[in-house]
Amino acid sequence: MSPEQSRRSEKARQAIVEAAFAICAELGFTATTIEAVAARAGVGKATIYRWWPSKAAILLEGVEARRDAAIGYPDTGDVMADLATQAANVMQLFDSEFGTIWRGLVAAAQTEDVAAEGVRRILRDSIDECVARLAKARDEGQIRRDLDLELVVALVHGPIHQTWLLGTRPVHPAFVRAVLQALKPSLQTPPACLEAGT
Repeated sequence: MSPEQSRRSEKARQAIVEAAFAICAELGFTATTIEAVAARAGVGKATIYRWWPSKAAILLEGVEARRDAAIGYPDTGDVMADLATQAANVMQLFDSEFGTIWRGLVAAAQTEDVAAEGVRRILRDSIDECVARLAKARDEGQIRRDLDLELVVALVHGPIHQTWLLGTRPVHPAFVRAVLQALKPSLQTPPACLEAGT
């Protein structure tokens, strides 16, 4: 493939992903069709199927790109503050069209293999990033050494994601801070233990 063909192919891929995102944000996952995506992107259905097996696969590619660009774990030296910042960034992302697409993919993951594998892959990446930040904090003595770090990830993000997915209450930064404040005594080494170790 020539450089010009490569550029055209990449432009078409981006147009397809953007079209799928826009349609899903407007109409929802169920109403998003390959036909509609092809029409909006100005390509044939065969072009789409050459690159992706389903609409879920297209949307997952867009989700991964936007997630990677928008969230990550800062390292200010204060792990609790960093967890709060990252969680707030997630909530901001969920308040955008990304949230509509992600909600649709999570629902589709209950019955569709492509959606399920993609959702698990994206969540696995997020868990691994959080575990890495927590491991650094553990090595620095900011949190207990005996913690199951994947359990900590579930305890931090579980309430946030459940509340957002089910819509049981607004997920404001104050809610995120309350979750972390409730967990803080269980994460940190008790002062008495710190004194005993010195």
